[in-house]
Amino acid sequence: MKYIAIVTGASSGIGREFVYAIDQSMNGIDEIWIVARRKERLEEISGKLKHHARIVCGDLSNRNTVNRISQLLNADKYKIRFLINAAGYGVLGDFEKGDRKEESGMCDLNIRALTELTHVCLPFMGKNSRIINLASSASFVPQPSFAVYAASKSYVLSFSRALNAELKDRQIYVTAVCPGPVKTEFFDVAEKYGTRTLSLKKFAMTTPSVVVKEALKDSFAKKEVSVPTTMMKLFRIMCKIVPHRIIIAMTSSLYK
Repeated sequence: MKYIAIVTGASSGIGREFVYAIDQSMNGIDEIWIVARRKERLEEISGKLKHHARIVCGDLSNRNTVNRISQLLNADKYKIRFLINAAGYGVLGDFEKGDRKEESGMCDLNIRALTELTHVCLPFMGKNSRIINLASSASFVPQPSFAVYAASKSYVLSFSRALNAELKDRQIYVTAVCPGPVKTEFFDVAEKYGTRTLSLKKFAMTTPSVVVKEALKDSFAKKEVSVPTTMMKLFRIMCKIVPHRIIIAMTSSLYK
């Protein structure tokens, strides 16, 4: 029996940080499966790990990649200790003016691929296994000009909390991670059409290491939601207290 961790979005940002953190702190696993599109990045990362790394190069929005992971799991005796769903992207801008392929691509990767991979992996998980899904503070309230991304992350948050309740009898624990802005390559894509609102959000910027450290701590504490940084914790409270129509109106005014 081989005990493994699977990390998607492993070639950069928060996904890569999860790979390094698991490699350094988890001695009860035999392999880390690192999943992303950029093979050269994955090869570079694998060379830095003390654990054996299995490179799975592919685009998760293509069902063939999820099917390949399923085939690999069924080819040997594996037990998944960690499933980290960190793959995803967002594009800022008015929905009507956005590229249709990009908008639907967010749904494919952020929602469908995460859902399908989780379904594929669950039969290989057991007592004290963990699922960590990367949501976002954008999941707390609808966000004009970030409409699809925020909605997709709202799905991740809701799905994770419901799944956590379903799996408690099996002692499998699910945590949704909801950071605010993080200093990663995410903004290279999100800002490519230009915006001044994200510049304001960057005052709340944190680092992948902070997000991952808090996420793993909360996962081990069996928390269903992990919100790094005090500012994002306060934002979550505000979204519970202040009517969303008011927050939406305030956010909308920043784009005008």
